[in-house]
This record gives sequence, C-alpha cells and structure tokens, in this order.
Amino acid sequence: MKEKPASRVRWFLIAWLFVLSAVAFLDRVNLSIAGGSLSAEYHLSNVQFGLLSTALLIGYTLFQTPAGWLADRFGPRRVLTAGVLWWGIFTALTAAIPVSIGTPLAALVALRFLLGAGEAIMYPASNQFVSRWIPTQERGAANGLIFAGVGAGSGLSPFLVVYTMAHHGWRFSFWICALIGCAAGVVWYLAARDTPEEHPHVSQVELAKIQSGLTLGSTTDRTASARSPWRKILTSRDIWLVTGSYFCYGYVAWIFFAWFYRYLSEVRGLNLKVSAFYGTLPFLAMAISCPLGGVLSDMLTRSAGRRVGRCGVAAFAMALAAVFLAFGSKVDNARLASVVLAGGAGALYLSQSSFWSVSADMGGSFSGSVSGFMNMGAQAGGALTASLTPWIAAHYGWTASFLVAATLCGIGAVAWLLVDPESRQVATPPAAPAKS
Repeated sequence: MKEKPASRVRWFLIAWLFVLSAVAFLDRVNLSIAGGSLSAEYHLSNVQFGLLSTALLIGYTLFQTPAGWLADRFGPRRVLTAGVLWWGIFTALTAAIPVSIGTPLAALVALRFLLGAGEAIMYPASNQFVSRWIPTQERGAANGLIFAGVGAGSGLSPFLVVYTMAHHGWRFSFWICALIGCAAGVVWYLAARDTPEEHPHVSQVELAKIQSGLTLGSTTDRTASARSPWRKILTSRDIWLVTGSYFCYGYVAWIFFAWFYRYLSEVRGLNLKVSAFYGTLPFLAMAISCPLGGVLSDMLTRSAGRRVGRCGVAAFAMALAAVFLAFGSKVDNARLASVVLAGGAGALYLSQSSFWSVSADMGGSFSGSVSGFMNMGAQAGGALTASLTPWIAAHYGWTASFLVAATLCGIGAVAWLLVDPESRQVATPPAAPAKS
C-alpha cells in the first residue's frame, strides 16, 4: 500500500496563530486610533484616556503567569479559543457603554483591564502549542511567523478602523474588530488539537518528524503540567536572564506602540496624514523582521548550535536596535529620522523568536508557565515606558527618551550572552525505566 504524502498541518496552525496574533493587536491598537472620537464622546482628558492603555497593560501583565499555567493545564486549543472569544466580548462591550452612564471612565478602565487579562492568554498558549507541535529546529521560523502578526495587526489596524469610522462611526469599528476576533477563535477551535497525535489530518511522516525534534519533556504525560515547578522557574538563572532581557525588549517595543504616532506629529512636526504613513513603518518592519529573524535563527542553530542561533542572533539584533535608536533620535530630518527609528523596531524584532524558542526549549511541557513568566517581564517594561517615556521627554527631551531605550537594548543584548540555551531545568524529566 502506497504511503500517504507528508502533511503540513503544523504550519497551517502556525499560520492561524499568526492571524490570532494580528487580531490581538487589532483589539489593542483600535483604541489609540479611535481615541479622539471616544474621548470627545465621553468627555475624557488626555490623562484620563491614558488610563485606558495603562489598565490594559496592567491586566495583561498580571495575568501572564496564570495564563501560562492554564495553557499547561488545559492545553492551547481550549485556552486560546476561550481567550479569543473573551477579547471579542470585551472589545464589543467597550463600544456599548452608553454616554449617559454616571462614571464612563470607571467602566472603560474596568473593560480595558479585563480585555488585557484575556489577551494575556495569547503568547503563553501559543508557546505551549509550539513546544508540543514544532520540532526544535523549526521553532525560530514558527515563532517568527506568529509574532509577525504583531506588526501586521498593528500596521493594518489604522486602515480598517479609520475606514469603518469614516462610514459607520467609532463604535461600529469596535464591533467589527470583535466579530473578526470571534470568527478567528471559532476557526482555531475547529482546526486545532492540543497534540499532533490527536489530529486526524497529521500524517505518520509529519508525526515522526515532529516527535523526532521535540525537546525533553514535550512528549511526556500532559497531566504533569498541573504541577508547574515554580521553584525551579524562580531559581533558574537562565530564565531570569531571558526575562530581564525581555523586560528591556518590552520597554523599547512599547515606545512604538504607545508614543510613536504622537512623537511624529507633536515633536517632529509631521501632519496627521504624513504621520499616519511614517507611523506604520515600525510595524511593517516588525512584520518583516519577525519571520526573517526566525529563519536566520533556525539556520544558524542547525549549522552552529543554539548558542549562536538563538543567543547570538538575539544579542546582535538588540545591539543593532540600540544603534538605530541612538542615531535615529539625533537625525534632524523628520522623515529620515522616522525611517531610521523604524529600522530600530525592525532590528529589535529580529530577536523576537529567540525569546520564545529558548523558553519553549527550557520549559518543555511547562513552556506555557515559563513563557508566561518571561512575557510578564516584557509587559512590565511596557507598562513602565507608558509613563516613564513622556516624563523623561518632558524633563530631558525626546532624544533622552530614545537614548534610555537604546541603553536598555544594550543591556538586553549583554544578558543574552550569559544565557545557556541548552538549559533544561524546568522540562519534565523522562519516566524512569521499569525494573525487570
């Protein structure tokens, strides 16, 4: 009997995680685009409006670690489906608050906090999926594609939201985002399975390829993940180094998400139309750099080992980002400065897949918990930059704000040089052989 050709189910599901990643950032960025209309309708000051982003980040940060545990315990299929439906509900509710309500600010803050808590599921759960489905030598490309959704979602959001607002108002734009998210979540539930062994369309050839490249602990009993080894996680030098570097990464990334549009218009003096164009460049750079960095990381890992392929690529990328940020902040021409700073965002995102590939390797069947803990560091950095960046700019100028970011990139690069990518401190050990 002729053997069936190898399937590629794992790559279809990775592509759908790219879609979910884009939807996650669509549901975040829509607020900044519709912010003027929303603030005018609810009579919010700039300070009050800023609380909405802060609330989302606080919810997102606090629930990273619980989200990782849930993914370990219940599997990425159900947990991600519930998370995406959760985003859709709370995105829709944001636009459903009546103007006549007594305290619209409190209601909006609560809804954005809950939206952030639900979105915390996205990347720990996707990393748990990667640890179960993707051979270690393909994890750079897989994570690169997943995180390309960050740039794609952030870059495409302005066009979708602005068009919808122009024709139907800001509330309808939120409902469209919610509908897109719910539809994407339903497709994920129907298409995905927690393990390749459970999927009816995974061929024996693909299954053998997946199993041959899984790291220690990825194929052991899934019920072990109910007892995440927090003592090992919290005492692992390598996990702390990666988390510290990701804190630096998150601080820098959120300058682009939270402040870049305003920087171009208010500081560099570009009009709204030109700011909108140049403001998309960092996100396009992110979308290109994520898969590029992942493929490069995989190639070097196969030819030179994880220290070069994972740690080396990440250290080089973050150091390069530091150079772009330092020079871009000092360029006089506004348009050229925008391009150089966008290059910094692209360089930064070349390192993205290394963080998630290494945390999946280290965590094994506990990769959701490990990556959730790591991502908590990045979001803490993002929450800090949301308030510290404008404070530095107000007291020392915007050049100083970008120089601080460049310094943190340098620190993050050095941390990668100290990481042991072969560490397996958290992965579930294999069962002892039975005695004869």
